[in-house]
Amino acid sequence: MEWDHLFADLEGQLAAEWEAERAALDAESERLRISKLTLRDRLRAVADERTRMVLEPADGERWECTVHTIGADWIGVVLASDPRLRILPVAAISAIGVDHGALLSSLGADAAASAPTMRERMTLGFVLRDLARRRTPVTVARRGTDPQHGTIDRAGVDHLDLAVHDAGEVRRARSVRGFRMIPFDSLVWIRVESGETAAS
Repeated sequence: MEWDHLFADLEGQLAAEWEAERAALDAESERLRISKLTLRDRLRAVADERTRMVLEPADGERWECTVHTIGADWIGVVLASDPRLRILPVAAISAIGVDHGALLSSLGADAAASAPTMRERMTLGFVLRDLARRRTPVTVARRGTDPQHGTIDRAGVDHLDLAVHDAGEVRRARSVRGFRMIPFDSLVWIRVESGETAAS
């Protein structure tokens, strides 16, 4: 009888050790998976849920908004107070406030698992070239300056050319007050004032 108790005790100890080892491996595997997630992966999960959040762009503003679309290196948001699409480089986001449930669900395994859609492969330059092609009026916000109204004349790999004119005016030679070459790195957001874009 004593031998039965001894072996039962040993079996219990072995099972507990195996369970502890399995739990440690699972925890390490989860930490490794999370370490590979990007902010864009998590934003993609938030966008799929149409979660309302508080977004803090690099210019110090705070927006209550919803992620409308997501690209390769940018997101498109719609503010609760303004239906116009705002395009932000992911690098121009300083913080995102979401509730705890959304925060945890953004860590989900599906955030990085599925293949990106065609829209998710579009770069910021691609979208800005589309705005230039359509002659869509925009408002451009850069770090350290007031937003400027205008029309994007062209967009290169890392910058855009903006023809500055008053809001509500069509881009014509007589309405243009100046031109700016704006590096993408200085962009905080671009608000699409009218029309549709490739991101719509």
